[in-house]
Amino acid sequence: MVLPLDGVKVLDLSHVMAGPFCTMILADLGADVVKVEPPDGDDLRKFSPIVNDESTYFISVNRNKKSVVVDLKKPSGQEIVRRLARRSDVVVENFRPGVAKRLGVSYDDLSCMNPSMIYCSISGFGQTGRYSQKPGYDLIALAMSGMMDLTGEPEGEPVKFAVPIADVTAGMFAAISILAALLERSKSGKGTYIDISMLDVQLYLLTHQASAFLLAGEEPKRMGSSHPSIVPYQAFKALDGYIVVTVANDAQWRRFCKGLGVPELSHDERFCTNSDRVRNRAELVEYLGALFAKRTVSEWVSELEKADVPVAHVRSVKEALTDPYVLEREMIEKTPHPKLREVSLLAFPAIISGTRLKVRSPPPTLGQHTHEVLRSLGYSDEEIEALRREGVVQ
Repeated sequence: MVLPLDGVKVLDLSHVMAGPFCTMILADLGADVVKVEPPDGDDLRKFSPIVNDESTYFISVNRNKKSVVVDLKKPSGQEIVRRLARRSDVVVENFRPGVAKRLGVSYDDLSCMNPSMIYCSISGFGQTGRYSQKPGYDLIALAMSGMMDLTGEPEGEPVKFAVPIADVTAGMFAAISILAALLERSKSGKGTYIDISMLDVQLYLLTHQASAFLLAGEEPKRMGSSHPSIVPYQAFKALDGYIVVTVANDAQWRRFCKGLGVPELSHDERFCTNSDRVRNRAELVEYLGALFAKRTVSEWVSELEKADVPVAHVRSVKEALTDPYVLEREMIEKTPHPKLREVSLLAFPAIISGTRLKVRSPPPTLGQHTHEVLRSLGYSDEEIEALRREGVVQ
């Protein structure tokens, strides 16, 4: 199939997670992404686990890209990036604000050569304001957004997400914004500058929790797996593991009680409506906890599914990734790799026109495409070799 972003050229100056996640989305959709790495490589290449000198962390967000090693601290390295920028539709970077300018690869430096360019900067706190120079790490953005304070058990400590959610969602919103800018450019012919802040994205994701405070003056609290407005809507410990139930309305509540084998509970005046259940949350959760502990996960899932109640086993990552349904949906794809022989990757999570987008190329080894890309920019073999000797490329 013709991919949605076929023909779009992306210059990827980003590193670690937020920027690479953004450019992976663009690459998965068909864009030609050239990833420029420093001589030591993207820091993500050093994150464990390491298999045959390749980081599984790096592999997770860098497929469908070409790797070029360029030392941006050298003028001839900056010239390579300028040549790439002249032909690029999109540039993505996630340096600390001010660094791109010092390296000569800022929006002002590059857009004058290519006015139709879309340039996206991703940082912890945006390009302006009192926090702009703070380091842009996932955990810092989580802590400062209030998101981390809401995550964890009520009497426990605040905890981080299992994945770098501030990085990943910043990358997602960067990709969304770039796609919107490409659409706008198709009408106006003009490029644009996009400023993505990890903190801004986390605040945006607070959604109903933010509205509870902004509109009702209620400060949200940590509630573990439970829901502030719906009961029961949380995890419970069964005899051999955990399940979650989501009883979102009163009709489901009546079916839920029947599935539990206690239909009379649905008529208890303390729990008849969701408002009643929210008000008497502690009593109900205590009762249900004792009940769920008497049978196995599979028994409860079977009974509640028969009653048409939303229920699920809380699975491990291994269980989730080996589920036959996940494999049937082709969410895991195997692709050849120059060092690892073959790697399994998560597929793009959308089926377009009935087709799952395929991985076109594996995550690149460091500098794998330097010679190829430089030749496409007009450098001769002799010039490339001279740049290698000078330590500008590798």
